Amino acid sequence: MSQQKQKSLESNPNARWRLQGHHRSAISCFFGEFVATALFVFVACMGCVESPAFPNSHFRSGLTFGLAILIAIQCFGSVSGAHLNPAITLAAFLYGVIGWIKAIAYFVAQAAGALIGYGLLVAVLPQSSIKGVDDPAGACVTVLASDISEVQGVFIEFLITCCLVMVACSVWDPRNVKLQDSVAVRFGLAVSCLILTAGLFTGASMNPTRSLGPAVWNNSWEHHWIYWVGPLVAGAVTSLIYRMAFKGEEEVDLGNSNAKIRMIGEVVIQ
Repeated sequence: MSQQKQKSLESNPNARWRLQGHHRSAISCFFGEFVATALFVFVACMGCVESPAFPNSHFRSGLTFGLAILIAIQCFGSVSGAHLNPAITLAAFLYGVIGWIKAIAYFVAQAAGALIGYGLLVAVLPQSSIKGVDDPAGACVTVLASDISEVQGVFIEFLITCCLVMVACSVWDPRNVKLQDSVAVRFGLAVSCLILTAGLFTGASMNPTRSLGPAVWNNSWEHHWIYWVGPLVAGAVTSLIYRMAFKGEEEVDLGNSNAKIRMIGEVVIQ
């Protein structure tokens, strides 16, 4: 330890317990993703509850999910990026937005957040609303429609998740760096659209941990693997295709002094 740092600690004992900037940022990202996922699952799944006492509809559930996404991204997008979804996190890693350590941390945060979020729902609602005649598998548990086969279910989840990941990749595209004001609205509307489109067939999960929370609390695992395989494969395939075929180049703002220096340097090198 340098003498200057030692003197600083002696003059201010509380500084010993303060986290360094990058450590604080990493912890903030982890807990931001955790709380954002818990918030999303709690609000969205509450909007899926259906019982004789609490009537519901497919349109209302789809709209609620989109608005829950909007709330979570608006609150925590600036903290962790508010992926809320392992498929989006995997896509971000393969696209080059985050590193593998942060990706693993986000997977853990999302899984824990989904479990806590649905656990809060179980705690605040009557048991008859969580699992009953209208929802024998459990409220918000993703299940295949009776006429949909497992292969069809995987492909439906794969295709709708491809659409969602394409939205994410377009947001990360350097050409859209100045168009970030309405990201929460874009994602919310995209999720609502996809759920309204495919929700009656597979539940339109597009998110492994969103399916994990309800499955764990209701011990309902039928066809659960579909909601991991479809979205994760879609996240990997779509991000790689977008990165190789569609991703734009980083735009340089010539009004920035650093950009001017960079451009001068490039000219000199040439």
